[in-house]
Amino acid sequence: MTAAPLGAATRPPTPVSPLADSTTSPDPSDPKVRVELIAERTGIEPGASFWVGIRQQIAPGWHTYWINPGDSGEPMTIEWTLPPGFAADAIAWPHPERIPVGPAMTFGYSREVVLPVRITAPPALDASAPVTLSGHAAWLVCEKVCLPEEADVRLTLPVVARPAAADPAHAQAISSALRSVPAPSPWPASFSATAETVTLRVAAPGLARDRVADVYFYPSAWGAIDFAAPQQVAIEDRGITLSLARGPLPAAMDAPIDGVLVLAERLERGDASQAFAVRAERWSGWWTAIRPSGGMSLLAAIGLALAGGLILNLMPCVLPVLSVKAVSLLQHADHDDSRVRRQGVAYTAGVLASFALVAGVLIALRAGGARIGWGFQLQSPIFVTILAYVFFALALSLSGALMIGGRAAGLGHAMATRPGYAGAFFTGALAAVAATPCTAPFMGVALGFALTEPPAIALLVFEALGLGLALPYLLLSLMPRWRRFLPEPGAWMERLKQLLAFPLYATTAWLVWVVSQQAGSAGVAAVLGGLVLIAFAAWLYTITRAARGGWRWLATATAGLIAVAALALGPTIAAVPTTPSSRAVEGSRGVAWEPYSPERLAELRAQGRPVFVNFTAAWCITCLVNERVALSSAAVSEAFSRNDVAYLKGDWTTRDAEIARVLGSFGRNGVPLYLYYAAARPGRPGDVAPRILPQILSEGTIIELVDRT
Repeated sequence: MTAAPLGAATRPPTPVSPLADSTTSPDPSDPKVRVELIAERTGIEPGASFWVGIRQQIAPGWHTYWINPGDSGEPMTIEWTLPPGFAADAIAWPHPERIPVGPAMTFGYSREVVLPVRITAPPALDASAPVTLSGHAAWLVCEKVCLPEEADVRLTLPVVARPAAADPAHAQAISSALRSVPAPSPWPASFSATAETVTLRVAAPGLARDRVADVYFYPSAWGAIDFAAPQQVAIEDRGITLSLARGPLPAAMDAPIDGVLVLAERLERGDASQAFAVRAERWSGWWTAIRPSGGMSLLAAIGLALAGGLILNLMPCVLPVLSVKAVSLLQHADHDDSRVRRQGVAYTAGVLASFALVAGVLIALRAGGARIGWGFQLQSPIFVTILAYVFFALALSLSGALMIGGRAAGLGHAMATRPGYAGAFFTGALAAVAATPCTAPFMGVALGFALTEPPAIALLVFEALGLGLALPYLLLSLMPRWRRFLPEPGAWMERLKQLLAFPLYATTAWLVWVVSQQAGSAGVAAVLGGLVLIAFAAWLYTITRAARGGWRWLATATAGLIAVAALALGPTIAAVPTTPSSRAVEGSRGVAWEPYSPERLAELRAQGRPVFVNFTAAWCITCLVNERVALSSAAVSEAFSRNDVAYLKGDWTTRDAEIARVLGSFGRNGVPLYLYYAAARPGRPGDVAPRILPQILSEGTIIELVDRT
């Protein structure tokens, strides 16, 4: 099989070197490149795939070429001669280096390079006879002159019944080469063009500018980009923008631009490079979609957000609020259809208004440089405390301990269940706020897309999420025939209303626990004191409702002052510091874990260990459910131990810019995010990038993943 450069069909012939007058005939006795065929393993297992490498040892000052050689040159080709049943994939090209040659720019390799090729063996092999793999390689090697060279390569390996051991002489070289092969980019990319420039945008939010040493884009084909022109790079909050000189082929702007983006990062032990295969679609407005792997469009993002919003209705953070609205719907199911429809619209308006407010604040703060994401408000113990107060007041109302007159439409049960539209609007707004601790399937990708786009597009995606959340109740209110399946109102409604108070009490207890993770025992004492004050204010207001004259107004004013005193405890809660290490100790169950840090992750990967990374938060109910259901089980702990998997946990309960940066680098803006880095072993190209797991985990998913990779 022969490997050819991308874009060869449209590229005009170019000289092999801009500074060479001619191509010099090679001297067979003094080759500038010594080529050999090496293998990652010491034997061949029938039916298995394994990696071999074409190793080039290049004379000092000379260079060979990448699959796109740049302004001149030719890449290596190899014609295989394999035994029957064997198959060879194309060369997996490691990312190149820039090699300026006079006024031109070429892409290639110097000193030494290993070009990996995956070989697949047939299921039936004679174990008594060794297998010989051979091929004829041809390449161009250049300095001031260019020499075409060629050689036969040959490798003989025994057939083994079990997976063979790694070859100690060559496994590391092949593994290193595979880590240099570009991984699929996790970031959306787009480009726009003028007559002179091409602007390439890569939506990689949250990059630490001071740690990025170099960024360079290697086009995969000739024509779109001027290879020799300097590349102007800007790293912003939204990602990377490269200003490139336009190439000589006008038709290249009609197709996506493919290439390799190489980022060099400054680490304590020196710079480290990562390469990503990027496909940039031309930006032509809102409806051009931007995803390099899968081509996500704005319509797709809206669809995912709508589906995620629908699923949010089934999440435990929203169910307590929906129970309040369920009581209201049952109580007013016999009202005229137009009134019920208007309540459904008011509820939807409340959801959309709340989502617009949250999205607007989130977008504005991110534009100002803050590294925050979905659920950011729950990283504030003041906000969590206020939310606990609201849920507690609603629970008291459902229990009958807080009775508010028909004109008092500002709080509790009266606001959520009264026929007025203010109650429906309030419940919708509260449902949207209560939804933020949860992340449903499809949400992460949609919101990650939204926050890499202009504010108008981001707001549109957030509103689609809100519409999905409001849609079931909206449809039920708009379809009178559906409401006939609801039970008839009656005396049992009062008992149901009291029963549904307990999910709200449970939510309050959970929010108090969240405060304990954020502000410690002193914060818990403060919020519990506030809850006692709210309960006392509710009791005082309720027992004096029947009073008349000045006593009633005095009691009402006293109850209001007590409620204000409860809210005044917020600043004292926020002032109490929290200790991340204590959260880690308290949260440890089942599988042993370590706190996440980029340095610890790099250290574990350098040791060749597989790593499972869990980005979580105490206020994220989806995260907590996954940890209890999947990550804390004995079976998962045993699987991690069996496969020597290291478990790192990144806690985002309070703001952490480093975790926000990592989330953004994977196109996410909230938790949970689960990453699995396979062991860095030869023959596993997946080692260069982690696998992103679903947001809803199961034991089987995790165990199957760690056992098979």
